[in-house]
Amino acid sequence: MAGQQRQFNPGVSLAGAVDLEALKHQVTAEPGQAGGAPAAGGYVIDTTENTFQAMVQTSATFPILLLLWLPTDDRLFPMAKTLGDAVNAMNGQLQLSRIDVASFPAVAQAFGVQGAPALFALINGRPMPLLQGLPSDQEMRQIVDEVLPKIVQVAQQAGVTGTAPYAGDPDTEQTPSPEQTVPPEHEQAHRLAMEGDYAGAAAAYSKVLEADPNDALAARERAKALLLARSADADVREVRAAAADHPEDVDAQMAVADIDMIGGQIQDAFDRLLDYLAAGHRDQMETVRVRLLEYFAIPDPSDERLKRARRRLATLLY
Repeated sequence: MAGQQRQFNPGVSLAGAVDLEALKHQVTAEPGQAGGAPAAGGYVIDTTENTFQAMVQTSATFPILLLLWLPTDDRLFPMAKTLGDAVNAMNGQLQLSRIDVASFPAVAQAFGVQGAPALFALINGRPMPLLQGLPSDQEMRQIVDEVLPKIVQVAQQAGVTGTAPYAGDPDTEQTPSPEQTVPPEHEQAHRLAMEGDYAGAAAAYSKVLEADPNDALAARERAKALLLARSADADVREVRAAAADHPEDVDAQMAVADIDMIGGQIQDAFDRLLDYLAAGHRDQMETVRVRLLEYFAIPDPSDERLKRARRRLATLLY
């Protein structure tokens, strides 16, 4: 959509050879730190090989701009910042997903990319190449002014009209929070989750909770692992079609709620299951209650959506 693709000199070779120019421009600062790459946040996320499939699935809910880059190469920082600022200004019409091709070369290989940067649009799981190599100033303006709105338009025509989830303030300095430090008792579960073994991670977190039922972090990570174990590889279109065809089927409705939770559509997931109970499905009360309690462990306890959903569930229970 941004015009004819052209050849480029990659900043990194997927065979492992890094060119001298990339080495000269390499920085060691983490994204968000002084001298480092622009931080994720707002409608900008960083995707890994483990979260890649879930990210692809969410492109059936909202369109995604996919940037394959090197967060250690300062030549790419202006491009990443311009794209991040433009996407954040669109208020959720689009999400920018960034993938470090040096750390996760398999993703780049899946897209047939030989190096960084490369830019794709992702709609309904279908990638559309936009640009390979560093863009000129004119190309960058064209991407921001013409291509990004066009992606949203194409997505709407394909029925992809959802809003991307907001991931926090991108201007806040990125410093590790206590939750980002893995407690020793969580290490096995955390490692399994990072390896993509979500069922194993959920079981490991369950053991942590047996030892300490008040471990809120373990409860949250277990809920996330269960969610991804069930539905990370689901075909979003098939799941939504099944729910539309079988509105009385509790499993079909919970499957869609799973997809919404993975995509960050927390309110939609809560409302779907609460509306299902309110429609008179009292025989499924316990099944839905257990799934909702699992979901309730994921958002921050101060989240207003969570508070409203808890109150509504309590009303429906009694």
